[in-house]
Amino acid sequence: MRILIIGGGVLGTQHAWQAVERGHDVVQIEREPEARGASVRNFGLVWVGGRASGPELETAARARVLWERIGERVEGIGFRPNGSLTVVRTEAELAVAEAAAATTEDRGFKLLTAAETRELNPALRGDFLGALWCDRDAAVEPRVAQPALRAELAKSGRYTWVPGREIRDLTDRGVVDDTGETHEGDVVVLCTGAWTGGLVKELAGPTPVRRVRLQMAQTEPLGETLTTTVADADSFRYYPAYRGEALDGLNAGQPQGEIAAVNKMQLLMVQRLDGSLTIGDTHEYDEPFSFDTTEDPYDHLAEVAGALLGRPLPRIARRWAGVYAQTTDTSLIVHRARVADNAWLVTGPGGRGMTCSPAIAEDTAEELSW
Repeated sequence: MRILIIGGGVLGTQHAWQAVERGHDVVQIEREPEARGASVRNFGLVWVGGRASGPELETAARARVLWERIGERVEGIGFRPNGSLTVVRTEAELAVAEAAAATTEDRGFKLLTAAETRELNPALRGDFLGALWCDRDAAVEPRVAQPALRAELAKSGRYTWVPGREIRDLTDRGVVDDTGETHEGDVVVLCTGAWTGGLVKELAGPTPVRRVRLQMAQTEPLGETLTTTVADADSFRYYPAYRGEALDGLNAGQPQGEIAAVNKMQLLMVQRLDGSLTIGDTHEYDEPFSFDTTEDPYDHLAEVAGALLGRPLPRIARRWAGVYAQTTDTSLIVHRARVADNAWLVTGPGGRGMTCSPAIAEDTAEELSW
C-alpha cells in the first residue's frame, strides 16, 4: 500500500517506521519545516516502571523492547538503557518505595540504600535515605530522534518526507495540501498531536482528548556523568503504579509544598549526550494556557535537583513550554478512531507519547491490517 502519515512528531514517525518495515510506501507530511511540538519538548524518557497495571504497562514494556531494537539500527537516536532512580528523603517517601519494590509485578524495581544509590550514580551526593531503582527505564535524544529515524527510513527507497505543508482536504484518493498539491495514498493516518483543529476537527468533530501544558528547562553541562535518570519522590504522586496505602499516607502526612502543588510538579532529570541536564516538569490543564513561563517552578526544580546532587545545579541555559494531547478515556493508551473510509486519527497518548509510540504504531498497523 501507499500510506500517508500526517504529522512529523515521534508518533507519526513511528507509524512511518512500522509501515516501511512492513513493506509499504510512505509519504510523511508535516506542516512545519521540522517537528516543534511535544515530540521535541520532552525528556526523551522511555519510562516503564510507573505505568498503570494492565494494558498501559504492557504497551510501555513492549515499546521499550522496540526502542532498543531501533536503537541498534539507528545510533543517532541516542538510545541508552540507563534505568532510573526515584530518590527518597523521608520515611513517608521510603514507605512508598518499599511498597513498590514489594509488588509481585515484574517492573524491574529494586529498593536501594543510600550507599547503593551513590554507588550506582556517584553524581548524587546529597542527603537522602535511598532510592527506588528501575532497570527497565531508558532514554533517547528527543531533539534528534525524528531526523535520525527519517534518515534511516529514506534508505529504504520507499519513504518520502514532505515538510512545510498543511493538509487542507481529504479525498478518496488521499489528501490535498495548502499549495493545492494532491498526495495520493490508500490509507491516511493523522498523527497531529495537540493540533486538533482545522481538518482534524472537520473530520473527527469533538475528540475525547485534552491538552496539557508543561514547563521544562535545560542546564549547561554537569561536568560529570549522571549514570541514570533521576526523579524525586513527588513523582510517586503522578504515576499510577504507586497508588495504594503508602501513597495515601504520603499525601496525607507530607503534602506537596505550595509551589509544587499549584504547578502539579515533579522533578525528572535526565542527562543529554552533551552533558547538559533536562529538568522538569509542571502540569497545567485549564485552557486558555498562559503564553509565558513562570519562574517559581524553575526555582523549585533547581532547589530539589541541587539537594539530590549535593551541590548547586548548573546554570539553566534554556527554558521552554510545551503542549501535548492526552486522551480523557483512562482505559485507553491513545485515542485511535476511524474518521473517514480511508483515514484514521491517532492522538492523545499524553505523557506516554515518547515512551509508548513504537508500540502504539505497531498496534495501529495490526488494527489496520497493514
